[in-house]
Amino acid sequence: MSTLDRRSLLLGAGASLGLACCGRSESRPAPGAAGKAARLIAAARAQIGITTRYDPAYTVISFPGGDVPRGRGTCTDVVVRAYRDALGLDLQALVNADMRAGFAAYPHSWGLKGPDRNIDHRRVPNLRTWFRRHGAALPVPADGSGWRPGDIFTSLVGGTGTHIGLVSDRRGRAGWQIIHNIGAGTREEDALLAWPITGRYRWALD
Repeated sequence: MSTLDRRSLLLGAGASLGLACCGRSESRPAPGAAGKAARLIAAARAQIGITTRYDPAYTVISFPGGDVPRGRGTCTDVVVRAYRDALGLDLQALVNADMRAGFAAYPHSWGLKGPDRNIDHRRVPNLRTWFRRHGAALPVPADGSGWRPGDIFTSLVGGTGTHIGLVSDRRGRAGWQIIHNIGAGTREEDALLAWPITGRYRWALD
């Protein structure tokens, strides 16, 4: 799938669901989201209104700690920025180091011959692989009730589009809300089960 096709797919999926930014009167903070999880969620929530565009364009960035301008980004950037801002953990550097040590374990969907520190951490399949290799994978609950604030979810949008985000500490109708970017910038909304879930991860929160 091309970059433009994927962006159009994600924009269309978000629009068709009629998802509105949450955190309003119908949302209530949940008890128990404390410590590192609360910091991680706060760092993700702080991106709302700052990152207002979905932009997956390949960009040469600095290393380590590199980032595209905060006004734009993708779903992966929400997670990467939250971990950097809240916990000082740099997935750009961590994914790069692991790919250099075990490149064969990672997806080869992009025809690369080796790691690319500009983009590897901004690809959902690579993050899924890194989380799994570092013991962060958890069973996927049958419904929205088994998740915990601060968990990372991955999902499949439109059959081929990969997606990632963070589980919020605010309740939706059938479970926790999520913080993610699927086409109109970072936002918080009741959409955890809007697409088929492909993975659940909990990293560096205990």
